[in-house]
Amino acid sequence: MNQHLLMIEDDVRLANMVCAYLGQSGYQMTHAGDAQTGLSQVQSIAPDLVILDLMLPDMDGLEVCRRIRALHGALARTPVLMLTAKGDSMDRIIGLEMGADDYLPKPFEPRELLARIRAVLRRQGDGAVGGDAHLMRFGVLDIDRDARTVSVSGQLCDLTSYQFDLLVALAERAGRVLTRDQIMEAVRGRELEAFDRSIDVHMGRIRAAIEVDAKNPKRILTVRGVGYVFARQQD
Repeated sequence: MNQHLLMIEDDVRLANMVCAYLGQSGYQMTHAGDAQTGLSQVQSIAPDLVILDLMLPDMDGLEVCRRIRALHGALARTPVLMLTAKGDSMDRIIGLEMGADDYLPKPFEPRELLARIRAVLRRQGDGAVGGDAHLMRFGVLDIDRDARTVSVSGQLCDLTSYQFDLLVALAERAGRVLTRDQIMEAVRGRELEAFDRSIDVHMGRIRAAIEVDAKNPKRILTVRGVGYVFARQQD
């Protein structure tokens, strides 16, 4: 069965072009021209991924992303790829804080959009990092690779697919200091720019989900000037 993508975009010409291109690439496409219709479609068709424009006529794309993350069950974990205006780095950072899995600045090449969609869906489907044991346990923190869930003291944590993979990448290398490039390469499988603030945004979200005090983390530690390390044992 083809994976079903929902594009929430008010630019009809762009949406038709993207939907035609992705349709030829094997995806089933649905287009919504405004935020309210898009949110209704998320609940009615349960898409495998949402392509979300930041600027919509009836609601900010950031608010749409927030409302998707506030839905119940699996719908709340629907991957979101946000389309942002070229050069608006702050909008991209806020989008990631709202729970977007990835972003792509406009204008973009359809091939790059396709590559990013495949990467997000691959992470969602089977994870970005391997391993034999499906369950990793660190004190009260449980990471279940098969179910793609994280829990603390039995309470499920709210993480996006990308944040789950970032956490797994760190946990599998517990005790080892990783640079931002090494972490993102482990998750995305390709080298990125030398510095990308999105990794810091995601780490903040992960800490907020798994740490007792996100401002004084004990599990995911920052190594100033280098990157991050997942502590095997908490202080």
